[in-house]
Amino acid sequence: MIILTLNCGSSSAKFQIYDWENQTVLGSGMVERIGQPNSRIEFSAAAKEEYEAQKPCPTHIEAIQLIMDTIADPKLGCIHSMDEVKAVGHRMLHGGEKFKKSVLIDDRTLAEFKSLIPLGPLHMPANIQGVEAARKVLPNIPHCAVMDTAWHQTMEAPAFMYPLPYEWYTKYNIRRYGFHGTSFLYTAKRAAVLLGKSPKETNLIIAHIGNGASMCAVKNGVCIDTSMGLTPLEGLMMGTRCGDIDPAIVPFMMENLGCSAKEMDAILNKSSGVLGISGKYSDRRDVQAGVDAGDERAKLILEMETYRIKKYIGSYMAALGRVDAIVFTAGVGEMNPAYRAGSVSGLEGFGIKLDEKRNRLSRLRAAETVISADDSAVKIFVIPTDEELVMTEDTFALMQGTYDVHTNFTYSFQSKEYVNKDRAAKLKAKLAENPELREILALPEQWI
Repeated sequence: MIILTLNCGSSSAKFQIYDWENQTVLGSGMVERIGQPNSRIEFSAAAKEEYEAQKPCPTHIEAIQLIMDTIADPKLGCIHSMDEVKAVGHRMLHGGEKFKKSVLIDDRTLAEFKSLIPLGPLHMPANIQGVEAARKVLPNIPHCAVMDTAWHQTMEAPAFMYPLPYEWYTKYNIRRYGFHGTSFLYTAKRAAVLLGKSPKETNLIIAHIGNGASMCAVKNGVCIDTSMGLTPLEGLMMGTRCGDIDPAIVPFMMENLGCSAKEMDAILNKSSGVLGISGKYSDRRDVQAGVDAGDERAKLILEMETYRIKKYIGSYMAALGRVDAIVFTAGVGEMNPAYRAGSVSGLEGFGIKLDEKRNRLSRLRAAETVISADDSAVKIFVIPTDEELVMTEDTFALMQGTYDVHTNFTYSFQSKEYVNKDRAAKLKAKLAENPELREILALPEQWI
């Protein structure tokens, strides 16, 4: 069975094609700049050269059709026909309080998602456009929605409520929802495997650090708190988002700048964070290059970001009482040793001790690694996330009628015997180049 997953943004559509029977990724890619004259597709299929091309995609409908044409192309593609695709899993930003787990999409559920647009005005319209476009192109197969917010539904009122007029919650649904849920679900389940524990016995602090960044406190296998809030703007400093600030700054600067609420929202979401401090870039690779070159503003960005991560680690340690492991994931968390080191520096008194050599070696994205010292009371893991696999497994289970909330459902990657075949192949190549990497592998016997 072939399952397609789609993650549609306002001007992009990421996709992956997964062979369920063989547990392998057949292909993946992205259409970007949708709605612009120079829209383009990038596609990579197993055992074939990467494909790039400019194709006009005025809307998501053309983008979805382009994806279908590419993956089924006799020369470029990874399947023979779109008839092989038996289901589509869609990433949905917000489920509000209406959707606490993944669901099959029909006209009723789609209408419910449209009612949630005010809770995610920057992301939800694009998510819904992607669903509508895919249902038009592939009308006769199941479509499933996997919410970023579902994982966080286990938070209790003291954690998700804001100290604002209570009527704002009852009338406008103002509360903490949290995001990056599929990433936290995957890494939490995998961390339990690495610790040799049941998820229900596991306490974790997970840092998903990418362009968007958030953290999650996991107690007994479920989320009890997270850094993002009603929207993905709250919490950590991010690529272009400000994260936590004094709310009084907003009206003060609106008055000084003479800008509207919409303009201020754009500044906080698209012109702040790393971009706001640097004035020219939002990519952490540029930050690292600046640090290496002695740029003072780049150093400031690194120190600001890691200081805020460290503060969240401290607050979540207090909330959890006992911490088994700290997990770093997503692009920056998986690939940047300086960010990881800065985030745990000075926490040795709390039983968190980094091994500098292991941390420096861990730049794989092809394996789960342990970067804590042998005498660290709290493990530190780097776990490459796999949100697409969560979406794929939810979609398959919904089709089979076996799906349930994660506390009552067992994913394939919860097994110690689970191996990501694609990553394992890449890891073997890296080990051939540098055998020293073996000493940082968290489960070496399964991956090499």
